[in-house]
Amino acid sequence: MATLVIMPRQGQSVESCVITEWVKKVGDKVSVGDTLFSYETDKSSFEEAAQVEGTLLAVFCEDGDDVPCLDPVCVIGEEGEDFSALVPKKEEEAAPAPAAEAAPAPVAEAPKAETAAPVATKSEDGFVRISPRAKHLAERTDADLSKAVPTGPMGRIIERDVNTLLDKGYLVGAVTEEAVAAPVAAAEAAPAPEYVDEKLSNIRKVIAKAMHASLSGMAQLTLNTSFDATKLMALRKTLKANAEKMGMNNITLNDMVLFAVAKTLKNHRDLNAHYLDSEDKMRFFTDVHLGIACDTDRGLLVPTVFNANKMSLNDLAAASKSVIGEAKGGTISPDKLKGASFTVTNLGAMGIESFTPVVNPPQTGILGVGTIMRRVKNVGGEDVFYDAMGLSLTFDHRALDGAPAAKFLKELCANLENFDLLLAK
Repeated sequence: MATLVIMPRQGQSVESCVITEWVKKVGDKVSVGDTLFSYETDKSSFEEAAQVEGTLLAVFCEDGDDVPCLDPVCVIGEEGEDFSALVPKKEEEAAPAPAAEAAPAPVAEAPKAETAAPVATKSEDGFVRISPRAKHLAERTDADLSKAVPTGPMGRIIERDVNTLLDKGYLVGAVTEEAVAAPVAAAEAAPAPEYVDEKLSNIRKVIAKAMHASLSGMAQLTLNTSFDATKLMALRKTLKANAEKMGMNNITLNDMVLFAVAKTLKNHRDLNAHYLDSEDKMRFFTDVHLGIACDTDRGLLVPTVFNANKMSLNDLAAASKSVIGEAKGGTISPDKLKGASFTVTNLGAMGIESFTPVVNPPQTGILGVGTIMRRVKNVGGEDVFYDAMGLSLTFDHRALDGAPAAKFLKELCANLENFDLLLAK
């Protein structure tokens, strides 16, 4: 019995996914667990594995298509089995009338005017069925679509079919080898382009929209300070040296900052909150759900560690590394990329001393962590060198004033300077 494969829903907030690559082709044998195709949301990438064995009988979309969640994607069944009842209506309406199998295209060194070539399948109204990407490529390159051999779903011309035309030299008006070679020679003689235009990726568009909404819709203010990190660094060195013996994770300075932030926020409800502008109200969270800004190959992502205030330092270190790893690997669930009540972003590893982080709405604050700097302070009338770490707090001035924000920073610095006492609380 034929089985319909649908586009999975990765998280409640995801409405559609983009197919990035078909691993299996129509006619391929499929076993349980075989990867059928890969796909991505605006923030993560996934692979869809077959749940049944058989033959891939049909596919209803191609590489690059944006497919709504739960929509049909392909059919698996026995070779020769009737699966017409599973074909989506939009594909049925576009399906061509049954025809004899097309003969292979003739192989020639160069296209001739009198050479017969296969003609692309047309719908009842006379229009050639072609994907948007293939159409754009054909318009750019003057590929002769009348000679295309469609290999896409339901007789549709797709991008690889246009590339085949270009490889064979099938261009509009091209009848001789010289005519085919002329554009190539002209292109080789042309100077290198001054710039290249590329479409924004989905994640870049999401980031751009969020950052613009944040800066245009909030009254943001940033406070900068630093603390003496001497004791913190010494404790971290001790933890690192004894991690294996004590059965602990590798505790980093960032883990220790996250721990201190989670404990300190419990005393500052205005910063552990959401400002709900459209509803004219504040939402104060009982627990701290920490967002951790991290750089990935696809762009900025902010995974969330939920209930961070209830975790030990060791547990928080493990949880943060887990979600950061999933985000960097492109496998994180969209549900783990939302729900944060406060965010921490660390640029210290890049040598940044202080900066102005942008609040992620509807959160009311974000903490930027800078690098460690060598500074001097007066102790008993003498100048003493010490290691200082910079902190930058950006907050929404609509939700709280400068004094409460400064009190949070002051308490956070005290907790970081006396981290051993914070662990004992």
